[in-house]
Amino acid sequence: MQPGARLKAAAEVLEVIVGRHQPAALALADWGKAHRFAGSGDRNAIGGVVYDALRRKGSIAWAMDSDAPRALALGAAAAALGLAPDAVAAACTGAPHALEPLSDAEVAGLARPLDGAPDHVRADVPEWLWPAFAATFGDRAVAEGQKLAERAPTDLRVNALKATREKVLKALAEYHPSATAFAPDGVRVPAPQGTARTPNLQAEAAFQAGWFEIQDEGSQLVSALAGAGPREQVLDLCAGAGGKTLAMAAGMQNTGQIYAYDEDRQRLKPIFERIKRAGVRNVQILRGGDHAALDALGPRFDLVLVDAPCTGTGVWRRRPEAKWKLRPQALAQRQLEQDAVLATAARLVKPGGRIVYATCSILAAENGDRVGAFVAAHPAFAVVPYAEVWRTRPGGEPPSSADGRDDGLLLTPASHGTDGFYCATLRRTA
Repeated sequence: MQPGARLKAAAEVLEVIVGRHQPAALALADWGKAHRFAGSGDRNAIGGVVYDALRRKGSIAWAMDSDAPRALALGAAAAALGLAPDAVAAACTGAPHALEPLSDAEVAGLARPLDGAPDHVRADVPEWLWPAFAATFGDRAVAEGQKLAERAPTDLRVNALKATREKVLKALAEYHPSATAFAPDGVRVPAPQGTARTPNLQAEAAFQAGWFEIQDEGSQLVSALAGAGPREQVLDLCAGAGGKTLAMAAGMQNTGQIYAYDEDRQRLKPIFERIKRAGVRNVQILRGGDHAALDALGPRFDLVLVDAPCTGTGVWRRRPEAKWKLRPQALAQRQLEQDAVLATAARLVKPGGRIVYATCSILAAENGDRVGAFVAAHPAFAVVPYAEVWRTRPGGEPPSSADGRDDGLLLTPASHGTDGFYCATLRRTA
């Protein structure tokens, strides 16, 4: 397919996403089924335009003076297809499989700088959320938002039960991997540029053999900071698909006991196959949503990991459409859920034990504010400064938190090269 045809296809997919509120992955899959003549390279390029347009929807719409699907596709084309603005215009010929020629306003929009745009536009952050975003990051807020609007690398966690980082780096050498900056068992495959493809690493023999799991470095660091050690009793209270469960099992050297639980049993489905592939033997999976079974465990745990439900603002690079669908009422609902799951954790951790609270959010309302509210309501718990925890595991000198605080650690793409993650440790002192 020629660039003009790829742009027309991307505009059609964006119309379904924006106009009919269909998830991006589903809209792209449906387009592919209806256009089987398109090769894998074409489908990959079209997906790149669509996702880049969603990542930078705010700034593209401002520059193009339109948030119509056509305008979004045009605005994303230069980076996604590796085309200069004049080449984008030249590709739109009005031929049967190409976009109609550009108007003078569209040509101007492709070259319009963002210097005069409001900060929330330059950062590609929803306007209603900008005050909270700016309060967290101060004069770095625009830069933080811009990094959240870029393509993300693929991070892997080496399964120490089966492999070493050196073995995984060698096995995946064709993808130019490197060691992660902070996570001791992490490997990074760089984000694709332009029309390059994201490698299907799950098809690799090393993945099938259980040598590694796909897990962002930030998530790996949360697992490391949880500090689950050999022979401990651990509860992963919001285990989901089990990424952090598996990481803790490796850190515990397959000793002790991890109970994996989630309110939604559907989210637990992938954990069974992942445990088998990873060679993990110290995990017991509780029936999802079984509150009686959870409460029957009692306050026995050395560690309760609370990977709390949240707005997902820290993973906008990977789920860009969620950025523009987020509403204030959803944020308020998540805060209630976070308070509830922390209260549950408090009943299950033993004296001297700890709760590790984590989110994939960069919003203080879901992070430090929730921890502060919990400690105020539960005086038997105290926050352990993250630097103290870091020096024990993963070890060494800790990085600065992106929000400038010293109680919990906020990781971000701009400050640490990870997805946005927050982690705080709460010790039960009585």
